Amino acid sequence: MEAVLVLEDGRVFRGRGLAAAGEAPGAGEVVFNTSMTGYQEICTDPSYAGQIVCLTAAQIGNYGATSEDDEAGRPWLEGLIVREFSELASNWRSQEVVESYLRRHRIPVLAEIDTRALVRHLREHGVKRGVIGAGESVEALQARARALPEMAGTDLAQTVTAAAAYDGPAPAAPLAAPLVVAYDFGIKRNILRQLAAHGCRVRVVPAKTAAADVLALRPDGVFLSNGPGDPEPCSYAVANIRALLGRVPIFGICLGHQLTGLALGGRTYKLKFGHHGGNHPVRREATGRIEITAHNHNFAVDPDSLPQSDVELTHFDLNDGTLEGLRHRTLPLFSVQYHPEAAPGPHDSHYLFGEFVRLMTGERA
Repeated sequence: MEAVLVLEDGRVFRGRGLAAAGEAPGAGEVVFNTSMTGYQEICTDPSYAGQIVCLTAAQIGNYGATSEDDEAGRPWLEGLIVREFSELASNWRSQEVVESYLRRHRIPVLAEIDTRALVRHLREHGVKRGVIGAGESVEALQARARALPEMAGTDLAQTVTAAAAYDGPAPAAPLAAPLVVAYDFGIKRNILRQLAAHGCRVRVVPAKTAAADVLALRPDGVFLSNGPGDPEPCSYAVANIRALLGRVPIFGICLGHQLTGLALGGRTYKLKFGHHGGNHPVRREATGRIEITAHNHNFAVDPDSLPQSDVELTHFDLNDGTLEGLRHRTLPLFSVQYHPEAAPGPHDSHYLFGEFVRLMTGERA
């Protein structure tokens, strides 16, 4: 089936429509991800809500799909764009061919386009709203793209958060385990697994849960998860973080990092084309070591807006100087922009979960 991607600025990319392309047109902000593997984790990452993702790896789908690789109960992205889409699944773990997996979840795929040309266009002009369609005129699809809401100013955390609180996976020694209350702004399953692996009990709560209700659970620590959209409209989350400051140790990642920056009096801004991929070099200022990290964010915290008498800037992206981590100088709070649970590089960033546990243990003592 012939299908097209039409961007809001009129640029058209023609290719082959697969999965649900003929029945469920994809519409959202178009971004690119440079990861070589992990396409199923990308598809099911709630941080991609409202977005169409172009993968830059040459072939996608070759090792199939398995329920063990899902980061959420379903894919959250609006559409997938690839150069070559494998019709075969060659891996012993595979339970399903990726095309049938995405068709079952009504995710459109556009394949056989020049993904390099699309990426260059987005890098030069910034991310664009776009629509994957088949059987409609280019003019109609462009009008639909222009009518989509802008990502800036949109609170998407409420669309992906859990409807009710639930318990995460149990740690090996639950009776001695510290209790972490995790705010779900779009939390990934591997974050819960990492917290359990580091000996924590986890209670996941919806994004709008009041700070007083969190404190009533008597947690040893509070975790602020990743999530999609603009952090600034999430004023409810910023207010809750401020109410928790100094009351309990706090660790945030991704959207949780951005919300932490806002709660500390800082500002956030939208990046030209975001950071999406598993190969971003980040320098840890305390040691000078370079961590190869996984990113998925469209917004960043302005380091100049933070009160540096109170806030230490701990990590920076080596590609563009973006602030990637911060720590409060006196209160038990720290956050990073990247995803430490993914740990794609040789310098494993799982140590951050260990730091969180040590912070909680020290507070309890």
